[in-house]
Amino acid sequence: MSAATKILSDKPSELELQVAQAFVDLESQADLKADLRALQFKSIKEIDVSGGKKALAVFVPVPSVASYRKVQTRLIRELEKKFPDRHVVFLAERRILPKPSRTARQQQKRPRSRTLTAVHDAILEDLVFPTEIVGKRVRYLVGGNKIQKVLLDSKDSTAVDYKLESFQQLYNKLTGKQVVFEIPESY
Repeated sequence: MSAATKILSDKPSELELQVAQAFVDLESQADLKADLRALQFKSIKEIDVSGGKKALAVFVPVPSVASYRKVQTRLIRELEKKFPDRHVVFLAERRILPKPSRTARQQQKRPRSRTLTAVHDAILEDLVFPTEIVGKRVRYLVGGNKIQKVLLDSKDSTAVDYKLESFQQLYNKLTGKQVVFEIPESY
């Protein structure tokens, strides 16, 4: 199977071809072959984060998110070995539909899953996948700005604690919202 079949884009970039080739290489391993055969991705964005690191945001179709979740922790580990100076994150390619105006002649109601808030919450869930979000707080600053504090589950902290800074930068670049991730101490 060629690397180009892993990409659902018409004109893949060089980076997308490299990641697709890494997928094909990983597919040659016997234990991952069945899980990786059907997986494809739409696009990849390379985003600069602090500390001279870069993050690869791999956008996948929404129906295949469940298939990715089965092998995501191992897939991330293997891709970070192949691209050592980058953090890898899998996000679903979700669509935000505009709020219906008064003069719009829409036949159907806008689904909740297509609202801005629902899509941003889903991006947050995808971003920190191996762990779970156990709490959220919103802190209002003097200038009218907001910072969202996200509390992550401490049982899976070793999988994501070194990537929290990248998660903050990625979420800010993708949504324009300030967020701070914390892992509370378990008592």
